[in-house]
Amino acid sequence: MEPAASPRVLVIGLDPYRVPGPWDPKPVAKAIEAGLAEFAEHGVGVETCLIGLDGSDDVEAVIGTALRAHPWECVTVGGGLRHSDDQAELLERVVNLIRRHAPVAAIAFNSTPATTYEAAARWIK
Repeated sequence: MEPAASPRVLVIGLDPYRVPGPWDPKPVAKAIEAGLAEFAEHGVGVETCLIGLDGSDDVEAVIGTALRAHPWECVTVGGGLRHSDDQAELLERVVNLIRRHAPVAAIAFNSTPATTYEAAARWIK
């Protein structure tokens, strides 16, 4: 068995199980898993940093720790953070954290969990 590829891409997004509301998070969680599997298929290391909107996270601390964990080549920001006007301030905080803690990393945006690898692949060598 080949060793796992060292992480090159960090995916920051919302934890579907910690987004309030009357909805089923399972399809989104499965879509995230499937999107991340594509990184392994291409031999690209990936890690995730999924945050909750339920108040259980110190967002700046959680994301800052993840950003400082490795020298990321690319940081991909998930659509859940961008597709809601209610999350505009959170998106600004995330982008500024990326600039502060991973200034040489490219920033990518996926359209759906299925396009996460495609978004990062535009920026990684």
